[in-house]
Amino acid sequence: MEMLNQITEFKSSPQLREMLFANSIHKTFKSGDVILNENAYIRAIPIVVKGSIRVIRTEDDGREILLYYIKAGESCIMSFLGGMHQETSKVKAEVEEDAEILFLPIEKVSLFIKEYPQWLDYIFRLYHKRFEELLEVVNAVAFKKVDERLLSLLSKKSTLTNSNTISITHEQLANELGTARVVVSRLLKQLEDSGKVKLGRNKIILV
Repeated sequence: MEMLNQITEFKSSPQLREMLFANSIHKTFKSGDVILNENAYIRAIPIVVKGSIRVIRTEDDGREILLYYIKAGESCIMSFLGGMHQETSKVKAEVEEDAEILFLPIEKVSLFIKEYPQWLDYIFRLYHKRFEELLEVVNAVAFKKVDERLLSLLSKKSTLTNSNTISITHEQLANELGTARVVVSRLLKQLEDSGKVKLGRNKIILV
């Protein structure tokens, strides 16, 4: 678990890293696997050590919108809050890239807060980052056109995978943007005509 050694808050506390390894359950997942559903009780906190997760909010009519990504070395702050208050999850967490995840039982989270200041620093840093990302989502939905949001999402996915080729369907993009597939298909064709992307079968290449 070399990735945890790179986390700033854990570098100064080898004991905290050892306790995380000793008390967590290690699991591997494939892209598309759902590790947390909305309205499910949160029994453990995920810490991603490899790959990435997308966190999604789903409306009653089935529409979805992407809230943020959880990358290697990060966790889900909404799992922290929901688990510690014994509330059900307000989001769905789905694997973006094949992932390795440590699951820390929720009862250990509070114990670690009391015993390791670095653990609390880690939670606060994540909370700050997620708050800023959620503000970006609100700003994008309120003030940006869908084509801008689409291009921004493709850029994020490219950065996440470190590749200009993004394997995804128009339907998946529409779900993450909270819009219709026909809208995404039309906008992608416009982006291709303007030379910003190249379209293939279930893949998009950023130019």
